[in-house]
Amino acid sequence: MRIVSTNFIPDRSRPELTTTAIGTVDLQGAGGNWATVGRRSRGGRRVHRQREKRKGGVCGNVLEVKRVSDRVMSLKLEIEGVMLNVVSGYAPQVGCELEEKERFWSELDEVMESIPTGERVVIGADFNGHVGEGNTGDEEVMGKFGVKERNLEGQMVVDFAKRMDMGVVNTYFQKREEHRVTYKSGGRRTQVDYILCRRGNLKEINDCKVVVGESVARQHRMVVCRMTLMVCKTKRSKIEKKTKWWKLKKEECCEEFRQKLRQALGGQVVLPDDWETTAEVIRETGRKVLGVSSGRRTEDKETWWWNEEVQDSIQRKRLAKKKWDMDRTEENRQEYKELQRRVKREVSKAKQKAYEELYTRLDTREGEKDLYRLARQRDRDGKDVQQVRVIKDRDGRVLTSEESVQRRWKEYFEELMNEENEREKRVEGVNSVEQKVDKIRKDEVRKALKRMKSGKAVGPDDIPVEVWKCLGEAAVEFLANLFNRVLESERMPEEWRRSVLVPIFKNKGDVQSCSNYRGIKLMSHTMKVWERVVEARLRKVVEICEQQYGFMPRKSTTDAIFALRILMEKYRDGQKELHCVFVDLEKAYDRVPREELWYCMRKSGVAEKYVRVVQDMYERSRTVVRCAVGQTEEFNVEVGLHQGSALSPFLFAILMDQLSEEVRQESPWTMMFADDIVICSESREQVEENLERWRFALERRGMKVSRSKTEYMCVNEREGSGTVRLQGEEVKKVQEFKYLGSTVQSNGECGKEVKKRVQAGWNGWRKVSGVLCDQKISARIKGKVYRTVVRPAMLYGLETVSLRKRQESELEVAELKMLRFSLGVTRLDRIRNEYIRGTAHVGRLGDKVRETRLRWFGHVQRRESEYIGRRMLDMELPGRRQRGRPKRRYMDGINEDMKLVGARVEDAEDRDWWREMIR
Repeated sequence: MRIVSTNFIPDRSRPELTTTAIGTVDLQGAGGNWATVGRRSRGGRRVHRQREKRKGGVCGNVLEVKRVSDRVMSLKLEIEGVMLNVVSGYAPQVGCELEEKERFWSELDEVMESIPTGERVVIGADFNGHVGEGNTGDEEVMGKFGVKERNLEGQMVVDFAKRMDMGVVNTYFQKREEHRVTYKSGGRRTQVDYILCRRGNLKEINDCKVVVGESVARQHRMVVCRMTLMVCKTKRSKIEKKTKWWKLKKEECCEEFRQKLRQALGGQVVLPDDWETTAEVIRETGRKVLGVSSGRRTEDKETWWWNEEVQDSIQRKRLAKKKWDMDRTEENRQEYKELQRRVKREVSKAKQKAYEELYTRLDTREGEKDLYRLARQRDRDGKDVQQVRVIKDRDGRVLTSEESVQRRWKEYFEELMNEENEREKRVEGVNSVEQKVDKIRKDEVRKALKRMKSGKAVGPDDIPVEVWKCLGEAAVEFLANLFNRVLESERMPEEWRRSVLVPIFKNKGDVQSCSNYRGIKLMSHTMKVWERVVEARLRKVVEICEQQYGFMPRKSTTDAIFALRILMEKYRDGQKELHCVFVDLEKAYDRVPREELWYCMRKSGVAEKYVRVVQDMYERSRTVVRCAVGQTEEFNVEVGLHQGSALSPFLFAILMDQLSEEVRQESPWTMMFADDIVICSESREQVEENLERWRFALERRGMKVSRSKTEYMCVNEREGSGTVRLQGEEVKKVQEFKYLGSTVQSNGECGKEVKKRVQAGWNGWRKVSGVLCDQKISARIKGKVYRTVVRPAMLYGLETVSLRKRQESELEVAELKMLRFSLGVTRLDRIRNEYIRGTAHVGRLGDKVRETRLRWFGHVQRRESEYIGRRMLDMELPGRRQRGRPKRRYMDGINEDMKLVGARVEDAEDRDWWREMIR
């Protein structure tokens, strides 16, 4: 393994990027990648990663990246079970203040103290100090082969090495002075760049020297350290070969698949009634017609554009080189050199042509999907940690072997999905509804298939919904017959009971902790079609309360956000207190008691036939966890709802509808979006009493209220209003809360929400910056990507607020920064904003905000009078607005908007006319 330390500017065209340490890992026999730990002089530190063309490498082994400050950062690697920490440092120069130097060493001490003693550490840094030649008195931390005399900064390096029991690797190897000097400028020749490692690991160091003549740096020179890690190479788990179902998007492949399937069925047009037989024939036909993946891990190939001519030329050049090596004649040398020049020209032409074709295709309608796929791939490549192969156990110890990691994933999810909260057993029964149910009709299957999205990951049965869409009416008839048999027998195929659980990182907390992952089940697509058919029938029977906004027709997050904002605005203007408690349920979906769910379904009037069908969906359900090191052993799932199921959201709505029947109030005093609950009241005592009633109603039936995530907020608070308690424990009091993705403030303002929208816009921009910052992609395409990815994130929830001019300007400034970055221009180029928007085909953000606000207002006006939005706007409270300049209200903004476009409230009744006016 090679560890390299240097300080250089890798790209002269980007002087703001200064790299201070490079960790290069070469695994013997496997090649490698290199990961660069760098520092931005304009603030912040980052990790640069470059993939070599060889297989293997360390980019996929990065477990953790810590950015301590502008001068110190570290990354943790796992290499064949060995934990290696690479630390980068950039010490202050000699002339800097002592306080700044002490802060640097304090930060480096903190990093070292956070690393477990059993893990290897390598520090590569520009310490800006001279440790000097000789080691008298310091033999335990350095060798004799330094350069010149020691100075104060060099003494700090030696003191740090003693403090952390480390050795200065550069000084242990006797080299010529040319191979020890790391800094050359004018007449000065010094040693300021060092590599340090634990003294116990010095025996693993084979060599360390400066690379003479390296051209990447103008003053600093590379220090290369060769280190041998004693590791046991483990056998990597094989990737399962997958059928290339995505080819069914092409009509010719789809037609060939239909023909081959018909031949496999003996010329029949109708599929056989037996599921097992049909499924196996479909899978086998798919493998033969569409092909399967190689089963090897995907690599980022830098030579994807090679064609046959280039490969043939390279092969001829290799043969010529081999011939010249065997017979060193001038004729062979000239032949090799000629082929070398020819290959360079052919490679250059082929690469240029391939990229021209790529960008031409991306600029067409057919290439749009490829464009977004390219953006996602470049976003993944830019992340510090792409996958985690090691996980911590429940005691915080790092597990490195594949077997132990798989056992830990199984242990965590098996415990999570089979543990119920304490609850009271119901003693009362409920009358079941015994009634005859109609057979499944073909039109129900067609609607269910139409609602299924294509391109989703398949379940264990390896039959995607694209197959049924490809087969058309034959599939509709087969599925209708199959579903009717399942409905009659109340037993679905055993293959549907299996699923694959994929842990998805929540992007917060420790990446090596299982608790920071959300499990999503990959289930049979055919079972999901069956769930959608059942869900459509249940929705016709069950009437969910009007307080539930989650996954309900004609309702969305915007309805609940709008109602809460207008309610807070009314109480602010009336100078009255409004008390809100935002209730959070612990692991709501995973801890649903299934017996309680069956009871709630029966109480809601669901026919017993459907209850037994849903019970069958959950009976004997089994799953495996698919992690970075393979799949775990199978285990049963006996508690909770299926994550990723099409039916689960409505089942949860039925459960919450029944459990809250006796405690909920009308909207907006109680609003629910799945498991997100907000309780409002005019008095603190009343909201505290309501919270206790909710806790009792939910926890007696197995749903637990989170004490740490439930929060309380008071609008228009007077002095000494106090806080809310839950079973004697204070509920956290906040001044702002992120409700359904939109930030509400206790003062009724929206300033914090505007800042959050700007931040959300930048987050979306960074995800597609790999495309937006590519200068070879046209401005028109960049504008389209921006409008479809970034703008929706900035506009979310803004239709429910009335912005001031300053707040609109804040949004527009952020948008123009993104557009200028995307187009590669700065303010110094003196290009007007109108030209920037016109080039990208992006209108003013302020105009779009006004349009979305008026469109939402028109939607509210066209709804029935009992609709929550209408009731909130018509709500009147006794009280007077405070003295002074009045606070801006929602209708103030609407009136200004309507005046600007020349519209009236009555015009909103005609939807088409309203839409035309506000654009």
